[in-house]
Amino acid sequence: MSTDKKRDLFDKCESFKRHKVAQEHGVYPFFRPLDDSEGSRVMIENKPRIMLGSNNYLGLTHHPEVIAAAKEALDRFGTGCTGSRMLNGTLNLHNELEEELATFLGKEAVLLWSTGFMSNSGSVGSLCTRKDIIFADREDHASLIDGFVLSQARLVRFKHNDMADLERKLEMNKDHAGGKLLAVDGVYSMTGELAPVDQIVALGRKYGCRILVDEAHAIGTIGPQGRGSVAHFGMTDHVDLVTGTFSKTFASMGGFIGCPQEVKEYLMHNSRQFMYTASFTPSIAATVLTALRIMRTQPELVEQCRSNALWMRSELERMGFNCLASNTAVVPIVIGSVAQMLWFNKRIYEEGVFANPVLPPAVPTNACLVRTSYMATHNRADLQEALDIFEKVGHEIGVIGPNKELMADHWKMMASSVGI
Repeated sequence: MSTDKKRDLFDKCESFKRHKVAQEHGVYPFFRPLDDSEGSRVMIENKPRIMLGSNNYLGLTHHPEVIAAAKEALDRFGTGCTGSRMLNGTLNLHNELEEELATFLGKEAVLLWSTGFMSNSGSVGSLCTRKDIIFADREDHASLIDGFVLSQARLVRFKHNDMADLERKLEMNKDHAGGKLLAVDGVYSMTGELAPVDQIVALGRKYGCRILVDEAHAIGTIGPQGRGSVAHFGMTDHVDLVTGTFSKTFASMGGFIGCPQEVKEYLMHNSRQFMYTASFTPSIAATVLTALRIMRTQPELVEQCRSNALWMRSELERMGFNCLASNTAVVPIVIGSVAQMLWFNKRIYEEGVFANPVLPPAVPTNACLVRTSYMATHNRADLQEALDIFEKVGHEIGVIGPNKELMADHWKMMASSVGI
């Protein structure tokens, strides 16, 4: 008779201790609750901190017109739709937003989703089947990856932004009989890098692919009027599907796909994620619609966001920080090992800057980074204060300066000794 203990579903939960090591050493950086927010500054643990970890790129979460529109929708429609779009959950606000966003994106139609994550996982998971093949950048967002898995299509991943590797993979599968999808992020959320959308379109068309670009971090930060990477490269008429989220530039939550009308109608009647999810609230619809109109009429917000990010990247690189190849509102700061990054993030937080640490597997083990992002509403005084803090802590932790190599070895030893 076997004496082996049977596995319990919760065994993995009981053995998960990784976060507790960081908590014990006072360097755990996640799930910090905000007490108050003014946009570019937030109150956390009773201390004001410069917010460099928000995706509120145009600063519209506190715009008076946006707040007023949300309040008006609450008064008119109440707090929720209490049903799916297919049944009782479609408002005239939803239809109005779809029409205006389609015009903005240069697409025939737009379909709204209750979250940005679902706009990718639901769309790809419904459009692709096991008979199809998907070509995907290795750094595509998790929402796309979940869509790939749901679809059961064959997945072929190519090296990040490597067009030679993409063409090799396309050539190897040129005789595939099923449908083909080529899916990329327009702006990669961790590194701030642009995808070469023009080259991707050229290769995709050459090998008979439909093309999807996720514009979550591109809309509002790049392209004419902030229309995103597809418009930046002049590819609006050549990209089949454009997805995105309302949780960043649009100051709320939810998502969308820009697509041909027949694709919209197919998804409306075949995507389980769309059909069986309650539609987002009236206040969200009004918020996003107003944010879209502000972005269209105030393009200077897009330019201010971009100007702030480019200035910060230039100053950080002048100090000696490695900001990779970012050229958008996202500016990564490469730190080094997990331990070095955690202590760096702890110290800038203590000094008054909130930014986002990025750990493996999102990045290589010895290339952990702090992700900073910039808003149109950041002023130069706040940004200069943040730069002074980065420079001080950078020297202290050994990310920049003459002791950089020596300190890297120190942090490797530290990581080994404390188990981080």
